[in-house]
Amino acid sequence: MPATAEHADAGRADAGRADADRADAEHADTDRPARIPEVDALRGFALLGILLVNALMMAGPYGTGGPLDPDASSLDRSVEGVVQALAVGKFYLMFSFLFGYSFTLQQASAAHAGASAAPRMLRRSLGLLVLGVLHAVLLYTGDILMTYALLGLILIAARNCSPRTALRAARIVYGCASAFLLLLGLASLLVSDAETARADKELTAGFAAMVADYRGDAASVVRANLGQLPDALLAVPLMGGFVLAAFLTGLYCGKRRLLADTGRHVARMRRICVLGTAVGLPGSLFMAATAAGGALGPRWTLLGSVVGMVTAPALTAAYVCGMFLFMKTARGARTAVLLAPAGRMALTNYLSQSLVMALAFTAYGLALYDRLGATAVVLGALALYGSQLALSKHLMSRYRYGLVEWLLRAVTLARLPRSRDEHHIPVAS
Repeated sequence: MPATAEHADAGRADAGRADADRADAEHADTDRPARIPEVDALRGFALLGILLVNALMMAGPYGTGGPLDPDASSLDRSVEGVVQALAVGKFYLMFSFLFGYSFTLQQASAAHAGASAAPRMLRRSLGLLVLGVLHAVLLYTGDILMTYALLGLILIAARNCSPRTALRAARIVYGCASAFLLLLGLASLLVSDAETARADKELTAGFAAMVADYRGDAASVVRANLGQLPDALLAVPLMGGFVLAAFLTGLYCGKRRLLADTGRHVARMRRICVLGTAVGLPGSLFMAATAAGGALGPRWTLLGSVVGMVTAPALTAAYVCGMFLFMKTARGARTAVLLAPAGRMALTNYLSQSLVMALAFTAYGLALYDRLGATAVVLGALALYGSQLALSKHLMSRYRYGLVEWLLRAVTLARLPRSRDEHHIPVAS
């Protein structure tokens, strides 16, 4: 064969390989899940609900749904009731749903990189566990990261299940958890109001020491957190069933890629909004009405809390679908642009909220523990949230990750993330 012919054939072969490489690259890009701004915005919205609940819990010993604060004004009780009805128990489930959904994106990320998914996910769970322990001991005992880290192991085990199996498992877990808690709540009605009031009195007797610890010094704050940690851990199995059910529901939606094109499911989302509100809102109102004794008496408080927990997933589903429908409108699209940056760095914002509130309410800073009413606390929380939205927009316009997201990604990948590393995959849970 003449040299010119050989060169021509070689050129055609090189061009063919180049075309094939470009095709493979384009195919890989389409295989990689694109970041969904509406999902980031939903995370940003969930941050608000989490903040309102956690602020009231960190501001004093009475919190939400606990014994009645004798010094609370009628306005403060009304504000606390609104938070109790509309936020308590709903937004941690929203985060849990998104955690399960993002799990499928992490699987896709590992597959795209040619890496095994399980080691990455185990390292991620370990990172969340360490963050959760530090968060609970140093800042806020109501931490959710430890629960996510431990129950996330079940997601890892179920990562290859079919979407139908994930949804069926979610229903079974939710049904079993609901039945157990409802039986527990109904059993509480057998206890007299006098006995329940006596138990509440014994509980509030320890509040003075708790207030002194949180207003004391840094060591006493840590001591108070460690003292509450066993009770916080005891709540994990009680709420764990609902978290796991939300995980599995998110896993189902991720495997079906239902959030990638919500425009195809508008009618279904509208039905979920209506049914979720019809089921969830009455349960939440009942929970708020029976909190701190309410009109029915102290022995109804536990049942009210249980009914609120059991019906919370319905209202959470209504919130999720309602937000997606709202974001399809012009005003909703503008709102999504405002919320999405905060959602991209949701883990950093979540921990930052606890840090700021610890500085405000404990001896780490201003020591305002049990000195502010619910109205002042909620207004302060809204101001903090507004500042987080502004700061998140500034940071996300310059950086790819929030600080804690970057650290967690480094643990997940077992190396320092590169600037262009898997940039489409959401990292905040």
